[in-house]
Amino acid sequence: MDEEISIISSNTRQEKIKNFFINNKIKFISLISIIILSLICYFGYEEIKKRKHILISNDFNSILIEFESSNKDFTTNKLIDLVNKKDPTYSPLSLYFIIDNKLINDFEKINVLFDVLIEETPLEKEIKNLVIYKKSLLNADLYDEGKMLNILNPLINSNSVWKSHALHLMAEFFYDKGEKEKAKEFFNQIINLKEPNPDIKIQAQKRLNRDLSE
Repeated sequence: MDEEISIISSNTRQEKIKNFFINNKIKFISLISIIILSLICYFGYEEIKKRKHILISNDFNSILIEFESSNKDFTTNKLIDLVNKKDPTYSPLSLYFIIDNKLINDFEKINVLFDVLIEETPLEKEIKNLVIYKKSLLNADLYDEGKMLNILNPLINSNSVWKSHALHLMAEFFYDKGEKEKAKEFFNQIINLKEPNPDIKIQAQKRLNRDLSE
């Protein structure tokens, strides 16, 4: 008797499971279809990104190989185009090439390109911080205290590896302007960091001992 009840119960469970799958067949098919479609879209998108990156890489290398002073405008326009493609590798390299070779003399135009990198390009955190620091270096002789701090505050208020560099730049900025107390404050911040850049800490200590020890 118990054996018969067990068989009946087992058959009942199997029937319930079977009916559950039958009744929800459309839902299961839809779910599987969505998963497959999502995987196709994901891997397809990654493949498109990979191919786009390769094309940008080829463009960048071609520009450098063909670079001559006689085709300066052509090179500049091509590099600007690469910056605006917002590639995390070749957009920064393109801007650095423009700056290093003095292809653009208008600092406002260069700052616009910096902002494309900082605000619109998917850079790794410390690469973005490096770009911010490079922008501040470019503008150190042009901007006032407020604008410099506005650029560098994301580094100064962070634990970035570029924090020491940002503090040192502001310290020297104030020192060059004769604002020794403000300079001293920033040099001391470098000294008091838990993990400052060792070379910059030495420079800060020398400046404090030699020029700001009064």
